Amino acid sequence: MNELLISKKRDTSWTRRLAVACAVAIGLVACTASDEEQVAQQHNTLTAEEIEAGWILLFDGNTTEGWRSYNGESFPESGWEVADGNLVVLASDGSEEGAGGDIITEAMFDNFELSLEVLLSEEANSGVFYRAVEIPGEAIWHNAPEYQLLDDSAYIAKDWFEPATHLTGDNYDLHSSSVTATKPLGEWNHVRIIVDGAHVEHWLNGELTVEYELWTPEWERLVSESKFGEYREHARATSGHIGLQDHGHTLRFRNIKLRPIGQNEADR
Repeated sequence: MNELLISKKRDTSWTRRLAVACAVAIGLVACTASDEEQVAQQHNTLTAEEIEAGWILLFDGNTTEGWRSYNGESFPESGWEVADGNLVVLASDGSEEGAGGDIITEAMFDNFELSLEVLLSEEANSGVFYRAVEIPGEAIWHNAPEYQLLDDSAYIAKDWFEPATHLTGDNYDLHSSSVTATKPLGEWNHVRIIVDGAHVEHWLNGELTVEYELWTPEWERLVSESKFGEYREHARATSGHIGLQDHGHTLRFRNIKLRPIGQNEADR
């Protein structure tokens, strides 16, 4: 009898261990099968603290809701896609204008803090526009300031243009970055833009790259001496869309979020 009881106890113990092992194995398989989904779910969300602070999610990681073509009524049918939780602008066989064209948020903003992440590709060239307004027949860069995005190392190595005011973090063609903060290709860069009245700040990976004041005598001089001199509406708007540039190169964007300034107690 004792031997039988011992045998039953051993059987029960082994059954339990087998059940636990099976459960772990099934869990591991499930995790492996949903790795991509889990990674995507880690991004393009707002924390409870961000929601309390007034942050707005501009890209949900699954759709193009809230975005459309510049000077258009809908999202581009080609040139852009949503893949793996990223908003992706695709390479366009050498066309500098890009196959899809620039896109903008449907909503307009005046004073804000914008945060996003971008993954550059080899020889990538793009930009983030802010306070963009739509003028029929004109390009977005004619009127909107641009936070430059670039594969800095490639353009400097190939001497394609004078790097001053054209590198990642610059206010394109107007203000040059005070630091070099771009991460190597293959790593995500964190972009942060603060626009509050006439005051503008560009941040890259936690480093302040550019800080300037709109509409000052110095700013007026810089604009008049730049490629924007012929465009009377450049950076004159006090409210506008957020825009992403299609310059014919592949880039990936994620975690695009914005906090309006002046609507929370902390901003007053």
